[in-house]
Amino acid sequence: MHRHSYLTKMILFGCVLCTLPVIFIGLISYWQSSREIQKQVNRGQMQLLNQINSNVEQTLQIVNHSFNQLVNSTVMNKVMSEPFNANDFVLYRELRREISNVQSSYTKVDDIVIVNMTNNWLIKNSGYYPFDQYLHRNQIANQLLLGNNTSWVLNPSLWFYSEEKANSAECPYTISLVKKMSDPSLGKSGLAFANIPTCRVSEMLNFNLRDSETVFILDDQDRILYHSDPDMIGKYLVDTGFSQSSASLVQNSGQFQTEAGGQEYTASYYRSPFNGWVYMSVISIDSLTREAKNIGIYTTYVCLGLLALFIGVAWIGSRRMYTPIQGLLKQIADKLPRREEKNVNEFQFISEQVQELFESRTELQQEVFQHLQQSRSFFLIKMYQSIMPRQEVLERLEQFGYGERFGEWKQMSVLTLQIDGLEETRYSREDIGLLLFAVGNMVEELIAPEWRLPPVFIDETQVILVGGAQDATEEYHNMLYALTESIQQTIRQVLDLQISIGISLPFSDIRKASAAYRQGLEALKHRIVLGEGVIIQYSSLHEGKSQLQTDYPTLTESELIDAIALTDEDKAREVLRTFMKNIFKHELTHHEYQIPMNRFLNRLLGVMQESGIPLRQLQGGDLSLFEELNRLQIAGEIEEWFWKRIILPMITVMKDRHNSQYQNISEKIIDMIHRLYDTDLTMEACAAELHYNANYLSGVFRKETDMTFSEYLSGYRLTMAKKWLCTTNMTIKEISERLQFLNSQNFIRSFRKQEGVTPGQYRESCRK
Repeated sequence: MHRHSYLTKMILFGCVLCTLPVIFIGLISYWQSSREIQKQVNRGQMQLLNQINSNVEQTLQIVNHSFNQLVNSTVMNKVMSEPFNANDFVLYRELRREISNVQSSYTKVDDIVIVNMTNNWLIKNSGYYPFDQYLHRNQIANQLLLGNNTSWVLNPSLWFYSEEKANSAECPYTISLVKKMSDPSLGKSGLAFANIPTCRVSEMLNFNLRDSETVFILDDQDRILYHSDPDMIGKYLVDTGFSQSSASLVQNSGQFQTEAGGQEYTASYYRSPFNGWVYMSVISIDSLTREAKNIGIYTTYVCLGLLALFIGVAWIGSRRMYTPIQGLLKQIADKLPRREEKNVNEFQFISEQVQELFESRTELQQEVFQHLQQSRSFFLIKMYQSIMPRQEVLERLEQFGYGERFGEWKQMSVLTLQIDGLEETRYSREDIGLLLFAVGNMVEELIAPEWRLPPVFIDETQVILVGGAQDATEEYHNMLYALTESIQQTIRQVLDLQISIGISLPFSDIRKASAAYRQGLEALKHRIVLGEGVIIQYSSLHEGKSQLQTDYPTLTESELIDAIALTDEDKAREVLRTFMKNIFKHELTHHEYQIPMNRFLNRLLGVMQESGIPLRQLQGGDLSLFEELNRLQIAGEIEEWFWKRIILPMITVMKDRHNSQYQNISEKIIDMIHRLYDTDLTMEACAAELHYNANYLSGVFRKETDMTFSEYLSGYRLTMAKKWLCTTNMTIKEISERLQFLNSQNFIRSFRKQEGVTPGQYRESCRK
């Protein structure tokens, strides 16, 4: 960008600052003028609808008043009450005279129709008709179903014309004032219609339409009574395209915006309280805003003039303000070579140079710190895992800034921290790395930097070298124990985790750090006896104790295997707990405990092989079962591992086998009962045929069916007895003998005990 880029931005900013207010004021002016024009037009639409409503309702009220006089006249009461036929000329002439008073050019009534359904006649302009012979009698009679005694209804004109004048109606639809003249107490049923052709509604309106305006009238069913397009009369509001439903006309009056044929319209409506008709006016918004567009053109010209003036002021002012900056650039031009090639302004270029300098320094510091951290951790891991010359260790510690600390330390120890387990916590095995990192941060906060080296991680174990200025060994041990208790309690409160800590023997020579690290790991292995959440000092492992020889609990092992074979989960769990107590009641080393544990695992695998259970049902993962077992260091974990990984899966497999075997035996016994129920069948006979012990079969059958053998046999025999009683003519004595009863009385007593009736009564009720 050229050297005046900052000047260009100043000029652009000044132009924008001037342009926005002008555009804002212009838009507000145009919007306000359009809004005022819209309000005036909407107000005019509502006045027009009120005028149309007044003109139409004035005529309708006159029609209603005149029609009421006709309906309530003496002649009408006489015609509706007495028999009347085509020969009653005098009465018919009087009725026609009354009807003519209603029909006039002012009322717009084209025809008066009187229907007496009780006496079966119809009278209208064209004469007298028997009602049961009238073509559209059913449609006219259905008007009795209207909800009110007086209703304004839109009906097809064809209903009210006789056959000789069919299709001669001037309008396809007629607005009918319908009055019911029914009195059930007097046995009267009739209707009176005052019909106004929809073509004459325009004569009542007396108004002038504006450009692009449409006015129409809807009845209380949203059907069109009047429209500037006669073809729309009789259709519904949705057919006009101005409204999708009548939901927009819920108020007594109002206005709304709509769209039809790709154009926007504003609609005003008024609902008459007289008969529920809706008077509606729709006008195109484009026609309303035509004058507003002219105002918009004038406003645009004024705004453009103001913009030109303001832009000139911004140009001159910006150049004057840029003069000091230009002078400054000339003074430092030799220090900013090739600045013109940068696509930035003057200040941005200077800012970028300074920012790059600071970023380079920060990145360099971060890289150095990361390398230092990695190098320090690698050195400490190497120091713990192998023996290094004292001089080399001291030199490296001096390089990392730890040399002064060793001058103050009189004694040192290595602490090894391990998480006891994640089985009953909210964490998973994948979280172990993050948890150890969090534990390391807590340790660094709890132990002052001058009394420790940084903690490092070695095979899921956190290792910390701690020093102290105490000369007395007991005082130093008390300090270490208090410190480890504080670490353990803090981790339990913050992370809700149990950790165990191993403490090595104290030493003063840094070369013994690797031996101290191994002592800490050896101390942690004694969690197999002490359990979780312990602090173990290596110095107290064998203090005042001698090695004990322990006897392997063979009898308990056999009892456990028997419980597994019987698929008794509760018994197996209880015996496993006893077995583990017998193993861990003696204090041995971790390696000594592995001997009985491996022996026990080998025995269980042998039982699996003898039972035909494939080992692949238990194998899960890359490690063998023996490798998984030897990695465990806590007695509770070992017991839970044996239960979930070995014993419970064995019980599940054996239980499935037993269930399948029991079901097969029960099905065979039931089949024998169904085939040999009429013989002297016993459980001993079934056992002999199936080659099983009778007591064993009895227990299996009861377990599978919840019934004894004799109960099931008696029930099936009773079922057959009821079947024979209903479907055969066998005597009761024959049935009892066939079902192996000693006599018929025993059969009757047994049947009555089960069914509550004798066999004879049962047969009689069944046949009825």
